Amino acid sequence: MKKLIWPDYKNCTANLPNSILKKFGAPTVGDTLPLLDQYLDKDYRNIVVLLLDGMGKQILEHHLKADGAFRSHLAGIYQSVFLATTVAATTSVQSGLQPCEHCWLGWDCYYPQIDQNVTMFFNLIQGTDQPAADFNVPLTFTPYENVLDRLTSAGTKAYRLTPYDDPAPGNIEEFCRRIKALCDEPDRKYIFAYWDEPDGLLHDNGCTSAPVHEALIDMENAVQKIAGELEDTLLIVTADHGHIDTDIAFLPDYPELMDCLVRTPSLEPRAINFFIKEEKKAFFENEFRRRFGEKFLLLTKAEVIERQLFGTAEPSRQFTGKLGDYIAIATDTLSICFKDQTPRPNWKSMHGSVTEDEVLVPLILFDCNGN
Repeated sequence: MKKLIWPDYKNCTANLPNSILKKFGAPTVGDTLPLLDQYLDKDYRNIVVLLLDGMGKQILEHHLKADGAFRSHLAGIYQSVFLATTVAATTSVQSGLQPCEHCWLGWDCYYPQIDQNVTMFFNLIQGTDQPAADFNVPLTFTPYENVLDRLTSAGTKAYRLTPYDDPAPGNIEEFCRRIKALCDEPDRKYIFAYWDEPDGLLHDNGCTSAPVHEALIDMENAVQKIAGELEDTLLIVTADHGHIDTDIAFLPDYPELMDCLVRTPSLEPRAINFFIKEEKKAFFENEFRRRFGEKFLLLTKAEVIERQLFGTAEPSRQFTGKLGDYIAIATDTLSICFKDQTPRPNWKSMHGSVTEDEVLVPLILFDCNGN
């Protein structure tokens, strides 16, 4: 079993945007992040959050030098939310809400309104290219107000940059130039900048691979360059989650477990929910623990709620309907894919669970003054 770190909703990615809201005089929606608050005394013209997807503490320390730009500007380590995954964590960073409030819990979530698992970011029926509906299901049934809108309502300019903007930035250097161009504009502002690597490279190549190493050096160099050019700017570099190298089991290889299911599981391969036939629940508990008990912790819905894994705030009315009857949480390197696919996925690393490699993320701060 790996070292496990359970969620701390006073020291996580959901707290960071509340510090930003407070700094700009906008109403907060949750606790602020003490680690960041102590650096917000100065009235910067620009505050930038640059989120590098997947660059957890372990990834940072393995690939980058202690005296390099990122690690030498490390203010401290804090945590992702649960699940430690892009959907849940970036939604918290963009909203200030805990997962039990915004209900964007994992890559695939169950929506009882249409009785389907939906791939959240793409509004597709899980595992298909079929639209979940002729409207955006997640935004319709689990909407949230983002930090940019809250700041705009409070009179502060706010911007979002992503690799999916049109025209798309070709690389991290171009992306950083776009950040600088916005910062050079005269008004006081907040910029949230999301970059989708090294996450994809980590999935494809593994945590210690050469492609990840090269990409992180490029990111560090690009950020260091603009940090030296920006003026009157606090540049915050952070991540949504870390990664862990993984082995994969495929649930369809266990027909006795498949026979217990009401529907295909959802969430993520390292934190999976199960909707189980009533008459099969006792058998499922025993059989799952027999097969995977050394690698996964199986919790009932009641235990998940009691432990407040998805947050300590008042949950949305939509929350409990998404949990299923059980959630299995990876405690080691094994992940479980829900569906049989051809070819079967061969991800080298994943995230979503509560191991320290997946949960711990850096807070890197550059106080930029054009030198």
